[in-house]
Amino acid sequence: MIIKNDLSILFVFVAILASLYLLWVIIPMFSGLPWIPTRQARIRQALHLARVSPGDVIYDLGSGDGRVLILAVREFGVHAVGIEISPIHCVVAKINAYIHGVNDHITIRWSSFYTANYSDADVVFLYMTSRQATRIRPRLEKQLHQGARVITISCEINGWHPVDFDREELIFIYRMGSSSELHFNK
Repeated sequence: MIIKNDLSILFVFVAILASLYLLWVIIPMFSGLPWIPTRQARIRQALHLARVSPGDVIYDLGSGDGRVLILAVREFGVHAVGIEISPIHCVVAKINAYIHGVNDHITIRWSSFYTANYSDADVVFLYMTSRQATRIRPRLEKQLHQGARVITISCEINGWHPVDFDREELIFIYRMGSSSELHFNK
């Protein structure tokens, strides 16, 4: 009888873990983007290229476990906002921010970045496909202020011209310009 109860508890535990894992993978896939973590060195290089500085507000669209946000707060002194469609990832990101002692400087929003407001961003971090970047481009052009920087990893934004580029890490940096000195084509 004890063995049956132990097996039942084990089965329930495994079922819960399997369900959480499936939610971790499946919800982001329905948005069109699987969760793929970015290496810390690549994040750091991207933030350096974008000249992120203390006091900047940085948004990570599709923030996953919060690693970009945490590194940006700890090493660059920014306020960071993550937009994430998966509630599981949101919870994990909040826990990670708390564990790393930066939860007072990070906001996680459970939302789609296609509908979110990020008009107060100085820097927007994007790790997505070119298809998603093309889809979000009009929203970036409408919301971001002059001088705001957009970081993309592994994809170009069609019609925009990067102001900096790391060929080895495939990091593109764009700067929103005034109408007289645009860095992108509308």
